[in-house]
Order: sequence, then C-alpha cells, then structure tokens
Amino acid sequence: MPRLENKIALVTGGARGIGAAIARAFREEGATVIVTDIDVEAGRALAREIGATFARLDVSSEEDWAKMAERFPVLDVLVNNAGVTGFEGAVDGLPPAHDPENGRLADWRAVHAVNTDGTFLGCRYAIRAMRARRAGSIINISSRSGLVGVPMAAAYAASKAAIRNHTKSVALYCAGQGLAIRCNSIHPAAIMTPMWEPMLGTGPDRAEREAAMVADTPMRRFGDATEVAALAVMLASDEAAYMTGAELTIDGGLLAGSAATPGD
Repeated sequence: MPRLENKIALVTGGARGIGAAIARAFREEGATVIVTDIDVEAGRALAREIGATFARLDVSSEEDWAKMAERFPVLDVLVNNAGVTGFEGAVDGLPPAHDPENGRLADWRAVHAVNTDGTFLGCRYAIRAMRARRAGSIINISSRSGLVGVPMAAAYAASKAAIRNHTKSVALYCAGQGLAIRCNSIHPAAIMTPMWEPMLGTGPDRAEREAAMVADTPMRRFGDATEVAALAVMLASDEAAYMTGAELTIDGGLLAGSAATPGD
C-alpha cells in the first residue's frame, strides 16, 4: 500500500525545487496533493504533470490563507516550504546587503514576511484544518542556516531559526491539546535547486564553482531535492507517528564536524 494513501497534502512553494520534489514524491505515495505557489504558470504545469490540484498562494498573505481554509477545510499534511533568501531582488547585478551592519529594515522584513510569517500562518491553518480528525503532520522546511549564524545573510538565517523554534512550539501546543498533530522541521544545506543557478552560472568553470560551494561539506557534493522529499514522505507518513518537535538535518555531514559555520 502506498505510504500516503488517503491523505490530503498541501505543499507551499511547490512549483519548483524542493517543493516540487516533495509534491511529486507525495503523489507517488498515493496522496491527494495541492500544489501552491505565486508562480501560477509553473505551478499549474507541475499540477497537470503529476495529477495534483493547483492553488495560487502568497504565504505572507493572511487573506490568501483564509482562501485556502475555505477551499481546503480538511487537511492531513502541510509542508511549509515556500521561502526566500532576500537576494532575489538584485539591482544591476548587486544583491541587497543582508549583513547585520548594512542591511535595510525593509529587506529584513521582506524575508521574514515570507519565511517567518508564512510559516506561522501555515501552521495556524493546518492545526485548524487537522483538528476535525485530531491528527496530521506539519512539516516545516527550515535550513542548516537556521542552526548557525550566516554573517552576510542575517535575515535569512534568523528567519530559518525562527521556523526551527516555532516548529517546537507548535508540536508542544498540539500535544498539550491532546491532538495527534505532529510538527517537525527539516534542515537542508546545499541542495541543488534553481536558487543556486545565478551563483553557479553556465560557463566552463561551473564544475569548479560547484566544487567550491561544497568544499567544506564532508560528502563533497550538493544534495538532491529528491533526498529532502524522502524525509518529507517519512514525516508525513504514519511511520513517524511518535515524532514531533524533531529537527532532521540533511547536510552531507557539514554540522557533524568543525566546519560548521558557513562562509560569507
């Protein structure tokens, strides 16, 4: 029997990268999948490809989450995957400063609106949507950067740390309510997704750039989005019924050794 048969799962930021890999894996395991994203074209294309439903969702919008609650009032699994680094809005090829000294409050808030507020709103929606069945699984995608400081990406690191801790608060709240609603976080490090493309480029030195990016990783390679999806499937399934408030790191061994702090 497929591991997620008869489960309804919603994945945010599901149009590409880790979110798309999770949506695909959930469908392969028998779940009814709702792909959400602000990228309507890519989201719809993926939904058609895998036999899922697409819904546009800006995770930072309370109004959009209210629409999700109206359209999908019952849920078994939520993956809070949508996120931004803050470096998406480059001007003349230069990303905004995100270090603690030069970062702008507006840029800080923009990152937290998606990563932190989006996770809070998603968890709130999920608890309410799962309460009728008194069970469910909330999976929050944090980051290796939520476990260590990142000097030049302070907003991103702080937002991912907030996700890590909010996961534990949600887990304790649900258990205290007598609900079998579990909440766990996944902490990926360097996973090969479209987010890395601007840094890696398409030139003849791409392989060298890739090697440099993972030089401090004991396994000396990028992770694959399907490897993150495999963890999400396990957490979504009944196999993880006794796991809540846990954090799973998938980083090629980076945080196991002394090379724990990412470079600038």
